[in-house]
Amino acid sequence: MAFTSWLSRLRSSYSKTITDLRTSFFHHLRTRGASTTAITPPYHFSKQNPFRITCSNSLLPVTLAGSLAIHFQSPPPLCDASLDSPSSGIGGKGSAEFVVKGSHKHVPQELIEELKAICQEDTSIDYDERYFHGKPQNSFHKAVNIPDVVVFPRSEEEVSNIVKSCDEHKVPIVPYGGATSIEGHTLSPHGGVCIDMSLMKNVKALHVEDMDVVVEPGIGWMELNEYLEPHGLFFPLDPGPGATIGGMCATRCSGSLAVRYGTMRDNVISLKVVLPNGDVVKTASRARKSAAGYDLTRLLIGSEGTLGVITEVTLRLQKIPQHSVVAMCNFPTIKDAADVAIATMLSGIQVSRVELMDEVQVRAVNVANDKNLPEFPTLMFEFIGTEAYVREQTLIVQKIISEHRGSDFVFAEDPEAKKELWKIRKEALWACFAMEPKYEAMISDVCVPLSRLAELISCSKKELDASPLVCTVIAHAGDGNFHTVILFDPNQEDQRREAERLNNFMVHTALSMEGTCTGEHGVGTGKMKVSYPLFEPAMHFMKFDTCSFGALAIYLEKELGIEALKTMKRIKNALDPNNIMNPGKLIPPHVCF
Repeated sequence: MAFTSWLSRLRSSYSKTITDLRTSFFHHLRTRGASTTAITPPYHFSKQNPFRITCSNSLLPVTLAGSLAIHFQSPPPLCDASLDSPSSGIGGKGSAEFVVKGSHKHVPQELIEELKAICQEDTSIDYDERYFHGKPQNSFHKAVNIPDVVVFPRSEEEVSNIVKSCDEHKVPIVPYGGATSIEGHTLSPHGGVCIDMSLMKNVKALHVEDMDVVVEPGIGWMELNEYLEPHGLFFPLDPGPGATIGGMCATRCSGSLAVRYGTMRDNVISLKVVLPNGDVVKTASRARKSAAGYDLTRLLIGSEGTLGVITEVTLRLQKIPQHSVVAMCNFPTIKDAADVAIATMLSGIQVSRVELMDEVQVRAVNVANDKNLPEFPTLMFEFIGTEAYVREQTLIVQKIISEHRGSDFVFAEDPEAKKELWKIRKEALWACFAMEPKYEAMISDVCVPLSRLAELISCSKKELDASPLVCTVIAHAGDGNFHTVILFDPNQEDQRREAERLNNFMVHTALSMEGTCTGEHGVGTGKMKVSYPLFEPAMHFMKFDTCSFGALAIYLEKELGIEALKTMKRIKNALDPNNIMNPGKLIPPHVCF
């Protein structure tokens, strides 16, 4: 009885104190950036003392006045005591801090001289050059440091020698492709050496009869398709303009044609890669299939430069279709549009593209291009094959559309008309900036099983429409992948927090539907952050209704589980014991074993 009375008084007296503690705690996290390398979710209660909340971070050691003490344990040891240290905080998605922090690694003059000997005049320590390579071209992410030196190798041998020298001096390396990634992949938070692959852009061999091509990593996918067109072939992945084949492999990208042809992992036959010690490994033969040993090709595709530098890629090609039709139609709601995308895929029709834009995105297109398109949720399709087959596909989809309240169905067969229609989708991001020219874009990249797409988009759309920020929806609706473009001023804290909140909401909603935090953009630093989910009462047994110590969740850990991340870390440590390859990317620094 006495205990019950005491507990009742305790609830009353310390409810506000606990709430203030929670607010102070998370304010401290945010103002530190996501400097959470020692945080391991979730918080839990000690069996020996039910009033002891144990936390794996010592950010806020506090003892409440009275009989309730909250203890914080010391940080657990980290696997990397060098570059991925707690002092090297991480900002970006999941925190109000958008500058990626890092401890600068000294680059000795001896190494710079070695690099000059290897690359001759293709070496730069010019500040403008280094600054350019330290800031992604299509991303709001920044880092506290920039590369100390930029090198432009012309051959695999030069790349190998560069990497050997960097490994000997234990200096970080950041491979650099087209710089079109949006998750901070090419940032140099620890300084070091940036290896720009733009001079390695040759087509080394084209096998028309085998429908494959061997290329260097610096060639762009658009330039490659110009080369292939006279041979009646094309490479089917189409990410943003400017993307290079090496970067596309590193991020495991896809694009609008993935619904028909698959992602990068499905279209790469083999790679040549310079490992962190300078050794060169070929991952497979040119055979279309092989059961010989570990699949090193798939291991390195999507590794984001953390395991090696790609120097050669053998790609699977496709025949240019005989005939194609591009169609477009409008819907009263975005759910109707998503339902049609799902119904189309379930019908068995092999469409090559199914793209969705919401009414805000269509408005952006109108503003940017002085067009007068109906400002409703819009679906765009592409059908390919023989002329008869394409017409049959078009009629079937037109019927599906009519059953889901679709309207204004139009299609184009003329090459110029088709190009003009697809230009609307391809330039969607740039159109958004016409609405807010001085803002940056935070772009989400969630993907869910196709059956959950309509639910996810509808749920997300309600949050986006209620936000004071300008937000558009663009989706690769045929494979469950959708993006939101959230326009914000990164220098305005309230806008940063709102953009982070929206992104967090969509990621956690997608993960709850067995989806992924990134369908095609990769992890980089942006998807590696600590995030703030909707808090659940962690002290419910004490009925402190105003207090909720929600477990901090990390995107990758929530999606894959800590054991998967530990396995990645073991692979990384085995191949790159000095942690020189794009450190601070892909694998969250709290992962330990």
